[in-house]
Amino acid sequence: MLELAYGAGLRVSEWIGIEVKDLLLEDHVVRVFGKGSKERLVPIGRTAIGAVGLYLRELRPRLEKGEGKGKLFLNARGRSLSRMGAWQILRKYVALSGIVKHVSPHTLRHSFATHLLEGGADLRAVQEMLGHADISTTQIYTHVDREYLRSVHKQFHPRG
Repeated sequence: MLELAYGAGLRVSEWIGIEVKDLLLEDHVVRVFGKGSKERLVPIGRTAIGAVGLYLRELRPRLEKGEGKGKLFLNARGRSLSRMGAWQILRKYVALSGIVKHVSPHTLRHSFATHLLEGGADLRAVQEMLGHADISTTQIYTHVDREYLRSVHKQFHPRG
Protein backbone atom coordinates (compact mmCIF):
# COMPACT_ATOMS: atom_id res chain seq x y z
CA MET A 1 0.00 0.00 0.00
CA LEU A 2 2.72 2.47 0.96
CA GLU A 3 4.75 1.50 -2.08
CA LEU A 4 1.79 2.28 -4.34
CA ALA A 5 1.05 5.54 -2.51
CA TYR A 6 4.64 6.73 -2.98
CA GLY A 7 5.12 5.12 -6.39
CA ALA A 8 2.13 6.95 -7.86
CA GLY A 9 2.21 10.11 -5.72
CA LEU A 10 -1.31 9.62 -4.40
CA ARG A 11 -3.34 11.62 -1.93
CA VAL A 12 -4.46 9.49 1.04
CA SER A 13 -8.08 9.77 -0.13
CA GLU A 14 -7.00 8.45 -3.52
CA TRP A 15 -5.12 5.42 -2.26
CA ILE A 16 -7.86 4.30 0.09
CA GLY A 17 -10.40 4.82 -2.71
CA ILE A 18 -8.69 2.63 -5.31
CA GLU A 19 -10.72 -0.37 -6.38
CA VAL A 20 -9.23 -3.65 -7.56
CA LYS A 21 -10.59 -2.94 -11.05
CA ASP A 22 -8.60 0.34 -11.12
CA LEU A 23 -5.31 -1.57 -11.22
CA LEU A 24 -4.16 -1.99 -14.78
CA LEU A 25 -0.98 -3.84 -13.92
CA GLU A 26 -0.34 -5.13 -17.44
CA ASP A 27 -0.28 -1.51 -18.61
CA HIS A 28 1.76 -0.39 -15.58
CA VAL A 29 -0.86 2.18 -14.54
CA VAL A 30 -3.43 2.76 -11.85
CA ARG A 31 -6.70 4.62 -12.44
CA VAL A 32 -7.14 7.28 -9.79
CA PHE A 33 -10.10 9.49 -8.98
CA GLY A 34 -8.78 12.73 -7.54
CA LYS A 35 -10.33 15.96 -6.37
CA GLY A 36 -13.66 16.67 -8.02
CA SER A 37 -13.80 13.00 -9.08
CA LYS A 38 -11.38 13.79 -11.90
CA GLU A 39 -10.00 10.58 -13.35
CA ARG A 40 -6.36 10.14 -14.29
CA LEU A 41 -4.08 7.27 -15.18
CA VAL A 42 -0.82 7.27 -13.25
CA PRO A 43 2.16 5.13 -14.24
CA ILE A 44 3.52 2.76 -11.62
CA GLY A 45 6.88 1.05 -11.57
CA ARG A 46 7.97 -2.54 -11.09
CA THR A 47 8.40 -2.21 -7.33
CA ALA A 48 4.84 -0.98 -6.80
CA ILE A 49 3.47 -3.57 -9.23
CA GLY A 50 5.33 -6.31 -7.36
CA ALA A 51 4.12 -5.13 -3.96
CA VAL A 52 0.50 -4.81 -5.09
CA GLY A 53 0.66 -8.17 -6.87
CA LEU A 54 1.91 -9.85 -3.70
CA TYR A 55 -0.83 -8.14 -1.66
CA LEU A 56 -3.49 -9.28 -4.15
CA ARG A 57 -2.24 -12.88 -4.16
CA GLU A 58 -1.32 -13.37 -0.51
CA LEU A 59 -2.94 -10.91 1.87
CA ARG A 60 -6.10 -9.47 0.39
CA PRO A 61 -7.84 -12.86 -0.08
CA ARG A 62 -7.38 -13.55 3.65
CA LEU A 63 -8.86 -10.15 4.54
CA GLU A 64 -11.79 -10.19 2.11
CA LYS A 65 -15.00 -11.12 3.92
CA GLY A 66 -17.47 -9.78 1.40
CA GLU A 67 -17.54 -6.28 2.89
CA GLY A 68 -14.70 -4.73 0.92
CA LYS A 69 -17.04 -3.50 -1.84
CA GLY A 70 -14.29 -3.90 -4.44
CA LYS A 71 -11.83 -1.59 -2.65
CA LEU A 72 -8.21 -2.58 -3.04
CA PHE A 73 -7.02 -1.92 0.49
CA LEU A 74 -8.91 -3.55 3.34
CA ASN A 75 -8.62 -3.36 7.10
CA ALA A 76 -8.30 -6.37 9.43
CA ARG A 77 -12.11 -6.71 9.50
CA GLY A 78 -12.31 -6.96 5.71
CA ARG A 79 -13.84 -3.52 5.23
CA SER A 80 -12.50 -0.60 3.21
CA LEU A 81 -9.49 1.00 4.79
CA SER A 82 -10.26 4.39 6.33
CA ARG A 83 -8.06 7.49 6.31
CA MET A 84 -7.30 6.89 9.98
CA GLY A 85 -6.39 3.27 9.25
CA ALA A 86 -4.03 4.41 6.50
CA TRP A 87 -2.42 6.91 8.91
CA GLN A 88 -1.96 4.19 11.54
CA ILE A 89 -0.30 1.81 9.07
CA LEU A 90 2.04 4.56 7.88
CA ARG A 91 2.84 5.55 11.48
CA LYS A 92 3.65 1.91 12.31
CA TYR A 93 6.13 1.51 9.44
CA VAL A 94 7.72 4.91 10.03
CA ALA A 95 8.38 3.88 13.65
CA LEU A 96 9.66 0.43 12.63
CA SER A 97 12.09 2.02 10.18
CA GLY A 98 13.51 4.29 12.88
CA ILE A 99 12.53 7.54 11.14
CA VAL A 100 12.23 10.29 13.72
CA LYS A 101 10.97 13.07 11.43
CA HIS A 102 7.23 13.65 11.07
CA VAL A 103 5.92 11.62 8.14
CA SER A 104 2.36 11.92 6.85
CA PRO A 105 0.64 10.37 3.84
CA HIS A 106 1.28 13.68 2.07
CA THR A 107 5.01 13.22 2.73
CA LEU A 108 4.91 10.25 0.34
CA ARG A 109 3.23 12.39 -2.32
CA HIS A 110 5.69 15.23 -1.76
CA SER A 111 8.64 12.82 -2.01
CA PHE A 112 7.24 11.37 -5.25
CA ALA A 113 7.09 14.81 -6.89
CA THR A 114 10.44 15.95 -5.52
CA HIS A 115 12.22 12.78 -6.64
CA LEU A 116 10.77 13.05 -10.14
CA LEU A 117 11.84 16.68 -10.50
CA GLU A 118 15.29 16.03 -9.02
CA GLY A 119 15.64 13.23 -11.54
CA GLY A 120 14.91 15.62 -14.42
CA ALA A 121 11.20 14.99 -15.03
CA ASP A 122 9.22 17.60 -16.95
CA LEU A 123 7.09 19.84 -14.71
CA ARG A 124 3.99 19.31 -16.90
CA ALA A 125 4.35 15.54 -16.64
CA VAL A 126 4.60 15.78 -12.85
CA GLN A 127 1.54 18.07 -12.84
CA GLU A 128 -0.42 15.45 -14.77
CA MET A 129 0.66 12.59 -12.51
CA LEU A 130 -0.24 14.55 -9.37
CA GLY A 131 -3.59 15.59 -10.81
CA HIS A 132 -2.98 19.30 -10.26
CA ALA A 133 -5.36 21.52 -12.22
CA ASP A 134 -2.95 24.47 -12.05
CA ILE A 135 0.78 24.33 -12.84
CA SER A 136 1.47 26.83 -10.04
CA THR A 137 0.51 24.15 -7.50
CA THR A 138 3.14 21.82 -8.97
CA GLN A 139 5.76 24.60 -9.07
CA ILE A 140 5.92 24.47 -5.27
CA TYR A 141 8.04 21.34 -5.71
CA THR A 142 10.54 23.17 -7.91
CA HIS A 143 11.36 25.37 -4.91
CA VAL A 144 12.52 22.27 -3.04
CA ASP A 145 14.59 21.31 -6.09
CA ARG A 146 16.20 24.77 -6.20
CA GLU A 147 17.03 24.54 -2.50
CA TYR A 148 18.66 21.18 -3.12
CA LEU A 149 20.68 22.62 -6.02
CA ARG A 150 21.80 25.54 -3.85
CA SER A 151 22.95 23.20 -1.09
CA VAL A 152 24.87 21.03 -3.57
CA HIS A 153 26.48 24.13 -5.06
CA LYS A 154 27.44 25.46 -1.63
CA GLN A 155 28.85 22.12 -0.57
CA PHE A 156 30.86 21.28 -3.68
CA HIS A 157 31.70 24.49 -5.52
CA PRO A 158 34.95 26.18 -4.43
CA ARG A 159 33.23 29.56 -4.33
CA GLY A 160 29.96 28.27 -2.91
